[in-house]
Amino acid sequence: MNTDSLLVAFVTWFVLAFFVLLNGGYLLLNLFSLRALYRRGQEEFIGELPRAYSGLEPPVSILVPAYNEEATIAASIRSMLQLTYSEFEIIVINDGSKDGTLEVLKREFALLPFPEAYRRQIATKEVRQIYRSTRYPNVRVIDKVNGGKADSLNAGINASRYPLFCGVDADSVLQRDSLAKVTEPFLRDPTVVATGGTVRVANGCEISGGFLTRVGLPRSPLALFQVVEYLRAFLFGRLGWSALNGMLIISGAFGIFRKDAVVLAGGYRPDTIGEDMELVVRMHRTLRAARQPYRIEFVPDPVCWTEAPEDLATLKNQRVRWQRGLAESLNANWGLLFSRNGGIPGWVAFPFMLFFEWLGPVIELGGYLYMFYAFLTGLISWEAFGAFLFVALGLGILLSASGLMLEEMSFHLYPRGKQLMLLGLMVVLENLGYRQLNTWWRLIGLWRWLLQKEASWGAMKRKGVETDVRVAPGVAPPSPGESSSGRPPGSAP
Repeated sequence: MNTDSLLVAFVTWFVLAFFVLLNGGYLLLNLFSLRALYRRGQEEFIGELPRAYSGLEPPVSILVPAYNEEATIAASIRSMLQLTYSEFEIIVINDGSKDGTLEVLKREFALLPFPEAYRRQIATKEVRQIYRSTRYPNVRVIDKVNGGKADSLNAGINASRYPLFCGVDADSVLQRDSLAKVTEPFLRDPTVVATGGTVRVANGCEISGGFLTRVGLPRSPLALFQVVEYLRAFLFGRLGWSALNGMLIISGAFGIFRKDAVVLAGGYRPDTIGEDMELVVRMHRTLRAARQPYRIEFVPDPVCWTEAPEDLATLKNQRVRWQRGLAESLNANWGLLFSRNGGIPGWVAFPFMLFFEWLGPVIELGGYLYMFYAFLTGLISWEAFGAFLFVALGLGILLSASGLMLEEMSFHLYPRGKQLMLLGLMVVLENLGYRQLNTWWRLIGLWRWLLQKEASWGAMKRKGVETDVRVAPGVAPPSPGESSSGRPPGSAP
């Protein structure tokens, strides 16, 4: 065997090994997720009993960064006021909006300047004024100089009064019981420092009064692909890592954090576009270096709905940002990798993210190009090419199908047969072009990070799933028994 043949054999086996390890790793996470969901099912009946600690849950500060949100900010805040939770406050951070966001808030919530002590635990841009609503005692607004989402969240942390805080996107649609669900781990285990909830695609669903009233599927193929993606990413990706206490990502759309742990870690970094993941990775690094017991958990119940992009340009910008944020988060926390007290996060989760998620697009796309070229030119046999198709596409379809299976077994949000058949079709089609396109976009994000090009969030084109909602001051929120997921109260998920 000559040198060229050895090189071809080495590259072929390397590509095959990469896809086997990539998909095999996710299949292993799937098993951990299945076990976690099984245990959750065994304990499900407890949730139907009266909760002895009802009304004693830890109070939560909801932080809502807002930049140029005059069209939707009032409806978003009113819907949050209807959340069924014993005690919470809403802090809107107007991040130097250039439109009428602040004027809308002043008018709709009867804001007045409120002289209060502002404890600057984390450095932020200048805070101009703090307002308090005269209609809703638990609503405050911070008006500050523009500094970005991370800086706004830090300002909200400084002004927050409660031990837990929740960062929420202004366009997120929360279920009424969402706070109760994501704070449950804090009640079970005092070492929990952060929890993240499931995020689902709201396209095709009906939203009324700021809450989900009917679950549906979008008509756009791009949005349908993302439904499958979200099922796979959350139901066995993050749930699997959570079972190992190795979850490195909590979605910025909805997550709960213990304030003292975040302040200890230094708060959000304003110089990164992946501030949500970077904070979680840094918390792992900081707490493990201090040898402090902690847990970061994932809550699988659907608690947050968001509108997904339905055009290629917006979706591309989103995925490029995500990949760059991943690169920034890992690059800023090398101290966690293989650290002496790194545990699962430092010895398993970080290397996995580094090799398969950060550098993965280079190997994955290069592997596709090489294997197709080698097969067409006769460098590899049909058997080798068939093995590649099985591990790259066949296992990928199996992974997506398992995500759909876990959804059907655990929550059954899409009960109609036509919906399941359509999602099953998307499971197959997603692996025949869509995933490869995403890999190309991720490669662009990695390249832009290497060049240190200035990050741009771009414009999110929205069709709009929100409707306005009015809440009378002093009116009690809906009963905790009311369901916002389209199922009757107490029904099986």
